[in-house]
Order: sequence, then C-alpha cells, then structure tokens
Amino acid sequence: MYTTSTAILEALREAGMQYVFANLGSDHSGFLETIAAAEAAGNRERFPAFVTCPDEMVALSAAHGFALASGRAQAVLVHVECGTQQLGGAIHNAAKGRVPVLIFAGLSPATQEGEARGSRNEFIHWLQDVFDQRGIVRGYMRYDNEIRIGANAKQIVNRALQFACSEPQGPAYLVAAREVLEAQVDPVAIDRAEWPPIAPCALAPESAAQIARLLAAARRPLIVTSYLGRSDAAVTELVTLCKRVGAGVLESVPSAMNYPSSEPLHQGVQWNEKRQHPALAGADTILVVASDVPWIPQINRPSATAHIVHIDIDPLKEQMPLWYIHAREIHRADPALALRQLNAALDSTSIDAASVRERTDHYARRHTEQLRDLERAERRPASGSLSAEYLTARVRAAIGEEAIVLSEGVTNFGAISSHIGRVRPGTFLTQGAGSLGWNGGAAVGVKLARPDELVVALSGDGCYLFSVPAAVHWMARRYRTPFLQVIYNNGGWRAPRFSALGVHPEGHASRAKDLAISFEPPPDYAGIAAAAGGALAITVKKADELDGALERALQAVRREGRAAVIDAWLAQ
Repeated sequence: MYTTSTAILEALREAGMQYVFANLGSDHSGFLETIAAAEAAGNRERFPAFVTCPDEMVALSAAHGFALASGRAQAVLVHVECGTQQLGGAIHNAAKGRVPVLIFAGLSPATQEGEARGSRNEFIHWLQDVFDQRGIVRGYMRYDNEIRIGANAKQIVNRALQFACSEPQGPAYLVAAREVLEAQVDPVAIDRAEWPPIAPCALAPESAAQIARLLAAARRPLIVTSYLGRSDAAVTELVTLCKRVGAGVLESVPSAMNYPSSEPLHQGVQWNEKRQHPALAGADTILVVASDVPWIPQINRPSATAHIVHIDIDPLKEQMPLWYIHAREIHRADPALALRQLNAALDSTSIDAASVRERTDHYARRHTEQLRDLERAERRPASGSLSAEYLTARVRAAIGEEAIVLSEGVTNFGAISSHIGRVRPGTFLTQGAGSLGWNGGAAVGVKLARPDELVVALSGDGCYLFSVPAAVHWMARRYRTPFLQVIYNNGGWRAPRFSALGVHPEGHASRAKDLAISFEPPPDYAGIAAAAGGALAITVKKADELDGALERALQAVRREGRAAVIDAWLAQ
C-alpha cells in the first residue's frame, strides 16, 4: 500500500538524503509500516536509512553536523509537540548557524471515533493535541507548513527543501496528522530539477570594481570573517585575494577554517577577549565577509575613520533585532562568488607592487609575533597541571592536519581556536550559534558524512553534560561512528562567572567562592561514555599524562573502532 508516509520518505530519498535522524512516537505508525514493508520486499534502499536517536536534540545536532561536513541537508523525525520542544537549543543552532535541515513532526490524530485509519486510540493523543504546534518553532524556521493531503506531499517536501537550502539556509518544519500519514494515495512523480535552491547572488559588476580599487589603494587593508570557510572555494579565493593586495585576515569568533593559520597574512582569532586587536585598530579599509559578530564595539572596534564594506549571504541579519557595524557599503552576495569577482576585478586594477610588499611585510611581522605569543602560552605549565593552551597544542600535535575538529569550548573558545592550528578547509567546525550541547551529536553526524576521517570533539565540561552523552555514545557504538572527545574540565560553568566579572569587575561576585556554578562532586564524564557506548575512558590530571592518553585514545578510535573520551582537568 502506497501512503502519504511512503510519498514523504520517497521524496527525501529522491532529494539525496541518506539519513533520517529519528526519535519515533505514536504518530509515526505510517512511516514504520512503510519501512517494514520495504524491508520485507527487499527494496529498503528506496528510502533513507533511519538513525535511532534516544534524544531529539542529539538528533538535530547530528543532522547539523552531517550538513556542515557534507553540504547536504538531512531530515529529522520527532514526535508531535513533545518531541518538537525536546529539540531545544538545537533549533536555535540550526537557525542561527544557517544549516539546512528538514524537521518533520506528526500531529495528534484529528479524529476520535475511527473515522479514518490512524484515528485516536491512545490516551496520550488528547494530551498531545495543542492549538499551534508549528508556532513553537516558527520564529526559527525558514519555512513551516502542514501536509493536509497526501496527493501533494512530495511537492510540500520539495518546497520546504527549497527554502532550507537557499541562502540564507536554515531549518524547515513540516507536520501532518496521523490520519493523513496513513492515507492511501496515488504515487506522484516529481522532477527534482524543477525544485532547485535559489542560485547564489553575485556583486554588481561596478561594486566589485569599486571594492577592488579600495583594497588595492588601502594603506592597511583587512578582511574580517567568521564563516566564509564553510565553502572550500571561498577559502581559495580569499587566500588569492589577500596575497594580491597584501591584506591581513582576522577571524572573529570563527565557526570554520576561514584562512590557514600558518599563512603570514593571518592575524589571529578574536573572541571575547577584553582587549583591542591591533590589526582591527590599525586598518583603514575593512572588508567584512560572512560574519555575524565581526567585533564587539564596547571592547574592540575599528578606527572611526576606517572605510567598512560588508558582504554577506545575510547582510541584514534578519533574525537579529539589533545589528549594525557602520558599514558604508552593504552587499548581499555569496562569499565564494563575490571573492572570485574581486579577484577578476583586480586584473584590471592598478596595484602598486611596492605597497603590496610593505603591507605583506607588516602583517608578516605581526604574524611572527603572534606565533611567538602562542608558543609561549603552549609551554608545559611548571606546576605540572594542565592549561587549555598546552592541552590544545598537544591535541593538535597528536591528530595532524587532516582531522576534523569540532569546537564547543565556550570560555576556552579562544584558546582552542587560536592553538588548534587548522590549515585545511573543512577541518574546523562549530555550531555557529549559542546553544550548548551540540558537539556530541554533531560528531556522530560528521562521522556518518565523512566515515574515513578522524573526528575530534573538543568541549567544556558543561557542554559535555548538555550534549546528552549517554545518547551520543550509544549512537556512536551502534552506528560505528567512533570519535575522539576531549573534555576541557573547568570544574563547572566558568562562563557565568566571566559574564558577572565583565559587568561587575569589583562586585561581590568577583570575590564569592560559591556562585552555584561548580560541578562538585565531579561527575565521571568519561565513565558515562564507557557505560553507554563502550568508549575508552581516560581521566588526565597532570601534564605528563597527556601524550600517553592521547596515543591510547587515538588507537581506540582508529584501530578498535570505538570512541574515546579524555576528561582533562584544567588548572583552576
């Protein structure tokens, strides 16, 4: 029997989706019957594989990670309004991080006396019926809709994917009542070529020429970016552009590997540090490309006379009520395409070679000074304890350049971003947003997308607990997605203390010992992963234990095919 459920799953597979990250409930009987029938008929490949996710936030985080690593949207299946709400902060991450994903949730049955197959037959169907289920997440969605009849289910799925995959990308949300999902329908053929995402935007030719002239004539041109590196092509074009005009590159709260950290024009990473970055202060022309927070003006800002140009897929920051950077020119354009245009425009722009050498030498000297500072910070602490800088440097040495690093360090974000030393596109990822607990599920998703790569998740202890590690590591074992997880154990939440000090540097909170943010007594973080997923569990409290622990952990991941968790206790 061909039903609406069949049509939806078929549409997902036709759209190229390999997986449905699923947390199943009573509204999904039609999907369960469809895949069981396909198994019996020996044609299960007609539909995406179901990945069982014991927690909905982990499901969406895994789809998020898969999309970042592959560039392809995946689907998440959750149970009515309860499962929708359990998606929690992962909804925020997918929306603010502009990640394409299709979320489908059932609705409680719309009938109660057997009027149609799927009518209410469990007490929970009354309790889970709410007035506006789509409204729970509407503020975060690129598109939301209800499938009311099976005859156009494929069209609705493809329309949702058009929105999700068009820039600025983001999640889409569909719902349908159980009777609709169970209804028998005639198969519908969809030509996927008629449902493409919107083509990427380009700069107006005159704008590209003007920006190229600005960069070529600037005394201190600077590029500021955060997520340009989600496109390998954009990284290549940026490297070419910077070398041609002698422009420095500053990564502000990077969520990707935007520019090789080994290149002399790289001017480092800026996070929440309470300092003015010299490259930003000294720039007279600043090109902001693909950045949500290029600087924090209360602490770190450009010169008042700097000429600022902004290029972004989402230049208005439409989901941010307050946003501006005093840019004199604002352009909606795809970063890779815009940078390619700028490089082409430079071909017909006068560029003074001596000026380019001077700029390049200036930034190279700053780069060398920066490397010295990083190396000093990475030295083994004389006390024998662990620092975040030393820990990150040893992880970098152990994993090599090709490993894919997922960072969710919060107060250690700056240390991780600066010291992990990524030089290859696609080897550094964050959620690009602000809801914690993304890293574990994302690691499973990245490993599913890139099964031959070493995946390394670096997270704070608070983020580790938020990530629902029991669910994550059970999934890692079941779906053979081993990864290395290193916990930066701060002994609790440091971020609230940092925030309090930022506002009340000499207040009572600055002197208080107990702010309800410590995790005492400490959980057995690595033991959770061992119990749930058979992971290798290692606790490291001293610097001289670290290299041996990393060696054992990588052997477990690479040779034994199981995850490994290192609980690294940082000096308090």
